[in-house]
Amino acid sequence: MEINKKKTRERSLSREQPIVVVTVSIVSSQPSCVSFLSAFASFRIVMDVAVDSVDDAERPRHHPFLIGVSGGTASGKSTVCAKIMELLGQNKVDHRQRKVAIISQDSFYKVLTPEQKAKALKGQYNFDHPEAFDNDLMCKTLKDIVEGKVVEVPTYDFVTHSRLKDKITVYPADVVLFEGILVFYPQKVRDMFHMKLFVDTDSDVRLSRRVLRDMNRGRDLEQILTQYTTFVKPAFEEFCLPTKKYADVIIPRGVDNMVAINLIVQHIQDILNGDICKWQRGAINTNGQGFKRAISEQGELQSGVTNPGKRVLLEPSSRPH
Repeated sequence: MEINKKKTRERSLSREQPIVVVTVSIVSSQPSCVSFLSAFASFRIVMDVAVDSVDDAERPRHHPFLIGVSGGTASGKSTVCAKIMELLGQNKVDHRQRKVAIISQDSFYKVLTPEQKAKALKGQYNFDHPEAFDNDLMCKTLKDIVEGKVVEVPTYDFVTHSRLKDKITVYPADVVLFEGILVFYPQKVRDMFHMKLFVDTDSDVRLSRRVLRDMNRGRDLEQILTQYTTFVKPAFEEFCLPTKKYADVIIPRGVDNMVAINLIVQHIQDILNGDICKWQRGAINTNGQGFKRAISEQGELQSGVTNPGKRVLLEPSSRPH
């Protein structure tokens, strides 16, 4: 019996899929039931080996639509992401089956030395500086996500200022939201995003939220305000605010801006429904111009004013959230 194995490729409309073709020829001077059964058993064994031998690297991977969400501290970035997840009906779906995933830049804070941790407990460590993040790990994780791989995301404890041993497993999704104060600052990270959102919230509102949040973490008011004026506010003005210019869509007042959020949700819904070829062909990749135009047109329709060539930011309720 001679068995020949070879790989061929069948070209589909969207990708190539490897197919294993096994050719079996039975050579016997006295064909019999025994020789046939022996040949059939050998064929089954070779077939199993042939299928298993297809290199995993040759299997097509799922490439998600990556959205970066930036903004100042306590601007409502995570709240906006959670609202998007809720409106898409993904918040109650098992994490293995979700089509939309959310990852926070806060998970990638560096492991502090004992001296740095002592400063952090006193509110004297700058967590808003680009060097506070493990940018290499962050970049590698995002690359793996873009390639459709399962990734392990670190867990950070803001009370003890330490990275926990437990990790969060993020499975491949159609859309991934990556939020943080400095997600647009490193160019190698910024260039990975297919769409960039900036949550723009009044500084007084952000400060009041920051005070309430940090007091719930067991910190005293004086330490919170000292840290804000010494590190948080200067770092926002130096590192975060300048990256606003890279945003494709600016969302004033965060989650209260339901007009902008609904437009973003509709765009994501189009991707989930299979209309993802638009950005693969480059219609969305051109710095989000098509989507920004939709935002502008929607704002003009609601205001009743048309001003061609001018980018319109949506200004709904002034009620802070």
